Amino acid sequence: MAKKVLLFLSQGFEAYEASVFTDVIGWSREAGILPIDLVTTGLRPTIKCYWNLIVQPEISFDKVNSEDYDALAIPGGAGAAGFYEDAYDERFLNLIREFDKKGKLIASICVGALPIGKSGVLKNRKATTWDLNDGARRKQLADFGAIVQDKQLVIDNNIITSTGPATSLDVAFKLIEMLTDIQNVNEIKRNMRFITN
Repeated sequence: MAKKVLLFLSQGFEAYEASVFTDVIGWSREAGILPIDLVTTGLRPTIKCYWNLIVQPEISFDKVNSEDYDALAIPGGAGAAGFYEDAYDERFLNLIREFDKKGKLIASICVGALPIGKSGVLKNRKATTWDLNDGARRKQLADFGAIVQDKQLVIDNNIITSTGPATSLDVAFKLIEMLTDIQNVNEIKRNMRFITN
C-alpha cells in the first residue's frame, strides 16, 4: 500500500515550499518505484498564500485522522500574510503532537519548524529554521526548547527542519527517502532530470 503524506497549508504559506511536496510526490506516482500519495488540508476552505495564489485544500481539517497518514509536511510562510494564525492554532499543534507521539515523519521548511517547536515536541531536540533578521526566528525556536543548529537541514529522529526556500527540494527528497528508499528518490530525480544519466 502506498505511503501517504498530509500537506498542511496555513494562511500565508510560501507557495514554492508547498509546491515541492506536491511536485516531487506527484512525480513519485508518475515515475517512482514506490508511489506516494499526498493530501492537502488546512483550517480554511480557501487559503491565500504569501504571494496571493489562492488554493482550496482537498479535505477539511476536521476530517483528518492521523492514523491515515505516514508523514506530515509543513511549508513555511509569512507572519504578515497570516501564517501564524493557522500555524499556531491549537488544533494544528495537537495534530503535530499526534504525529510525533506515533513516531510518524514530520517535514518542515523554513519557519514551518516554529509550529513544531510551539507544539512542544522539539524540546531538547535538534532543529533549525530561517536564520536572517538577526536570527529572530532561531531565537524563537530556542525559546520553544529546541537545540538550534546552524545548518541548512537538520534531522532529529522523525523530524526534518530547514532554513529557507532554497532547502525545499532537499527536504522533499529527504522525506521521500525516509518514507521509501534512496533508489526511489533517484528514479524520481532521474525522471525530473535532476540526474541526467
